[in-house]
Amino acid sequence: MTRRLRPALVLVVLIYAACTPRPGPITVAENVVTVQNQTTRDWRNVLVTVNDHFTGGVPTLAAGGRMNGPLDKFQTAFGQKYDVSRQRVFKIVVTATDANGDPVKLEYDPLHR
Repeated sequence: MTRRLRPALVLVVLIYAACTPRPGPITVAENVVTVQNQTTRDWRNVLVTVNDHFTGGVPTLAAGGRMNGPLDKFQTAFGQKYDVSRQRVFKIVVTATDANGDPVKLEYDPLHR
């Protein structure tokens, strides 16, 4: 009987894996912004803008790579830090240039996911 259940169990696991949504390239969890380069090309000059004013980023993000940025490290041009206790994320925009020189732009809107 165990031999009969194994194929059924494998089938259930495969169906579950296929139906589980793949995370988007931008996620926010536990006050950390995560950007995943889900392409096959490296990105240069990666700029992450939270709520139109708070920025952070990295010089490069390798193909398939991931960048994690705590929200309290993002700041405005005047040096004001993102206050996780008083603000909520309503928008994130990621811009970069890929290895071919083409522009990259990703947007995250938690209200319209």
